Amino acid sequence: MFETDVVRCRIEGGVAWLELNRPDCLNAMNRPLLRQLLAALERAAVDETVRGVIVSGGGRVFSAGADIRWLSQASPDEVRELARLAVAVTRRIETLGKPVLAALNGDALGGGLEIAEACTLRLAASHARFGHPEVKIGAVAGFGGTTRLPRLIGKGRAAELLLTGRLIDADEACRLGLVNRVTAADRLLAEAQALLDEILAQSPVAVRLSWEALHRGLSLSEDESAALGADYFGLAAQSEDFRVGTRAFLDKQAPKFKGR
Repeated sequence: MFETDVVRCRIEGGVAWLELNRPDCLNAMNRPLLRQLLAALERAAVDETVRGVIVSGGGRVFSAGADIRWLSQASPDEVRELARLAVAVTRRIETLGKPVLAALNGDALGGGLEIAEACTLRLAASHARFGHPEVKIGAVAGFGGTTRLPRLIGKGRAAELLLTGRLIDADEACRLGLVNRVTAADRLLAEAQALLDEILAQSPVAVRLSWEALHRGLSLSEDESAALGADYFGLAAQSEDFRVGTRAFLDKQAPKFKGR
């Protein structure tokens, strides 16, 4: 267990549990929180005992977004610096090389939702709400939301949420594809653990390469993306896990993957 001012982390059973820890201001994001979250992600990336990450919020919400009290008096350069730091965090989530699940224990708004959008998968408590209300304060979803939201739910639906600032409930978020699953609040962390365990039971090599092929392929043409998938298939075939998995299938046994 290690704990910083505004991010808590414990490592248990191969999982790094990261908790945003500014409950008195609804886990609003400022520079210290983003820096500490980035540092926790970097530790998880290099720690060989960590195979996956689950991010949640302390208190009753995941995160209400950027710290508006700070934004109201910050200079444009300071706001841009905050956004670039947040973009570094979301980029690190996507490139961690290990699955990162968002356990959305309550509202995820603005920058908080942008952190979740960068995660591999998202699970939501049934009472949680989601949205990009930035336009309501004269701002833009500058932590990556204008890029990731349309990739998750489509351009038209994303435009509606980004341009109106409307909030949606967990069930609608699931129907749109913004979250993968909705569960009772008291089951959320257990469901996140179970879903991550399901992923971690597979070949770590295949999981990493599948995510990279999917993520990188989104910025390519259909033909280029398909070619990339074929290349990654070839990379996977070079691994010990590929030999273990194919042999176990033929022998009708459960594979024991090595992660290499």
